[in-house]
Amino acid sequence: MAKKNSTLTLNAEFFDALSDLESEKGIKKEDFIGAMEDALTSAYKKQYGVPKQIKIILTPETKTFAIYTCQKVVEQVEIREAEISPEDARLIDRIGAQMAKQIVTQKLRALESEKAYSELAEKEEELVNCVVTRIEAKNVYVEINKMEAVLYPKDQLPGDRFKVGDKVKVFVRGIKTAQRGPQVLVTRTAPGFIRRLFELEVPEITSGVVAIKGIVREAGLRTKMAVYSNDSSVDAVGACVGNHGTRVNSIISEVGGEKVDIIPWHEDPLEFIACALLPAKVVMVEANEAEHVATVVVMDDQLSLAIGREGVNARLAAKLTNWKIDIKPYSTMKNEVKAATERAEQMGSDNFDVFDEDLGELD
Repeated sequence: MAKKNSTLTLNAEFFDALSDLESEKGIKKEDFIGAMEDALTSAYKKQYGVPKQIKIILTPETKTFAIYTCQKVVEQVEIREAEISPEDARLIDRIGAQMAKQIVTQKLRALESEKAYSELAEKEEELVNCVVTRIEAKNVYVEINKMEAVLYPKDQLPGDRFKVGDKVKVFVRGIKTAQRGPQVLVTRTAPGFIRRLFELEVPEITSGVVAIKGIVREAGLRTKMAVYSNDSSVDAVGACVGNHGTRVNSIISEVGGEKVDIIPWHEDPLEFIACALLPAKVVMVEANEAEHVATVVVMDDQLSLAIGREGVNARLAAKLTNWKIDIKPYSTMKNEVKAATERAEQMGSDNFDVFDEDLGELD
């Protein structure tokens, strides 16, 4: 019988990784060694055509990894699983050692990838700081936790300009498995990116005193965020704006000058709709509950402001409130406003409100 063994000296990182695996995830070293044994058996099968008897000894003290095989050396091989030719036996040391090194390297990389994936999974839907490692065409590649992520053009802001080595904030919108390993999906255009920036900038949000009730965005153009204070002594909008606008201006700078409207959230849909159209001043809101449509009247000089460039202000207000909003100029709605006001004064109404005191003045 011929006993052949291949002993490899491994670097400390291999054993550190095993220790990390055991302490952080509760996976025993013995389980990993068992997986190594399976992998090596498969490798030998691929090399020699049949599985061989393999014994693996891992010795952390000496940082060695030994592979033992036991087969009968015969001139004429009849039982491939139990016998081996002299020529193949002489190759085991060289080929077996090469295979072992290759498999150990693959397993170690898989272990590192799994660890990085686990750490990054905790950062899903979070804001992370990363470094630009390379740029190909319009794709910007960044490194997060030793894993590569790509910032596609659709996930970049119109004014974003990067170069290798730049530090950049990104929002981890998801992690998906791919053939080559986990793929990290990052963006700077999602509403969540703005939300996390405010959470970092505004302590009242972190503490829970101020709540973000809703946020909608068309990246590069405008963001609308509705906030509410759980403490009557704290102004939710003021907390987000900051002294002399310092807090919101910091965020606007990060997103390249994108407009950010911070509006007070209201349980009353009429008031909420009126606020959602800021910076335009609203004269009247009338809601059709059955069709979930709100007719909003603004002074003529406020019409373009209410609609916004390319309709962005009106679109975002509709998304934020979840109402279809029909905006009308006051000059075409004088009679309707007057009649609605009279009806409301006589009968009262829950689907109509005039905001002449705070948001505009009627003729």
